Amino acid sequence: MSNRQLRIAVAGILHETNTFAPGITDLSHFRDQWTVGLEAFTARYAGTRTSMGGVIAAAASHGVELIPGLYAAATPSGMVEAAAGDALINELVDSIDSRAAGLVVILHGAMVAEPYPDYEGECLKRLRAKLGPEFPIAMTLDLHGNISQDMVRHADLIVGYDTYPHVDMYERAVEAVDLLIRKIRGDIRPVRALAHTGMLVVPQGMLTNKGSMKQLMELAFSMERIPGVLNVTVAGGFPYSDVPDAGMSFVVTTDGDPDLANRCASELAQMAIDHKASFNVSCLTPREAVAEALAQPEGPVIIAEGSDNVGGGAPADATHVLAELVDSPQKALIVIRDQEAVEAAGQAGIGGTFEGWVGGKSDTRHGKPVRIKGKVRLLFDGHYRHVGPYMTGQRAEMGLTAVVECGQLTVILTEKRVAPWDVGHVRSVGLWLADYHIIVAKSALAWQTAFGSFAKHVINVDSPGCCNANLAHFDYHRVLRPVYPFDETPATRFGTYE
Repeated sequence: MSNRQLRIAVAGILHETNTFAPGITDLSHFRDQWTVGLEAFTARYAGTRTSMGGVIAAAASHGVELIPGLYAAATPSGMVEAAAGDALINELVDSIDSRAAGLVVILHGAMVAEPYPDYEGECLKRLRAKLGPEFPIAMTLDLHGNISQDMVRHADLIVGYDTYPHVDMYERAVEAVDLLIRKIRGDIRPVRALAHTGMLVVPQGMLTNKGSMKQLMELAFSMERIPGVLNVTVAGGFPYSDVPDAGMSFVVTTDGDPDLANRCASELAQMAIDHKASFNVSCLTPREAVAEALAQPEGPVIIAEGSDNVGGGAPADATHVLAELVDSPQKALIVIRDQEAVEAAGQAGIGGTFEGWVGGKSDTRHGKPVRIKGKVRLLFDGHYRHVGPYMTGQRAEMGLTAVVECGQLTVILTEKRVAPWDVGHVRSVGLWLADYHIIVAKSALAWQTAFGSFAKHVINVDSPGCCNANLAHFDYHRVLRPVYPFDETPATRFGTYE
């Protein structure tokens, strides 16, 4: 069969579920990124530096026909309700065209629905039941995936992101398509080895261009140069999903060589465990962080409020840092999601005065509302496209957005939660980052793709929130013990799958 006769299906469900976050994620949260069929899929994702854009480009380069099924995604948030989880799986499985010779499924790896602690594993089991045991399936995963045995058992090929911040999702999707076509043609026989470290690592410890995470990635890249190794996936894991498989793990895929796969996976796991303490991070309190930022001779100073990390499922309305900036003597910028406040700003109109309580409305963990008063400088519908290296071309939607200037403090009020992954987060409302001495980023590390080139100094802040860097703040029930950092000697787990 020539490439021109090949048909490749693509589908996916993408959600990073924070089981400690307030609220429930229902089907409506996926509607903004709900596409079915070739026309809708290509219209939205062709030409973008996303996983979906990578699949489209790779299919075209190979000259194969692409048959998109369901692709749905939602901003990271709390537990996915049972009805939504079932509806999404059913729609996903039903959308796979029977004419396809293989499937690329785009998943996150840390999605949790009420009945399914291993949602991606459940998706793959259902897909296998429909497509059969020999049907070739390649899966892309986020670097923050909590990889389970079912995921490795039911996917022939697993290709995870190599970067955090994630700027290689396009390339990894191209790699997944390339490997899938080789599998379809019988050129390779993928064998997977899974090694789980039993370590919970916070996102701030996973920066892939420095420290122990960089060393792990370099070892993984060297292994990929060994003859017979097809892919090495390093998954830092997502510690804010309280599930049995939460934590750092490794998947090594070889061409029919289980011993090689096991040796490589075991070596990676041992390196991670040997350096486990180096993944811990230290942070300042909000008051200390603001004081240090003000003391810096040059800005912008980024205060990374990882505890309210939108990209980790947080509500984006935490006020612990905001409360310290109300009377800031230097120019400061913060984004707060507050639908009620932004509607009031809209009623005041451009040039009008907004005075009211903002933030702290999701739950008590993320602080109390803070009263601000200022001039409404701009109102905006909140739509922009990514122009930076993170998912270039991807649409973003903040909803109704208001810029309120309160003396030296500028507050961007948004209707919806949008992570600061792109400079358009601020540029779309006419603000220039270099004008501010302090910029608060509700993000752990991914803010670097938006603000990194502007930052003169970075301060990690430790405030109460569902993405707190101190895991002792959380009450875990499902994660398998022993697990680091709660137990000094973690329980490693291994498995080989053909």
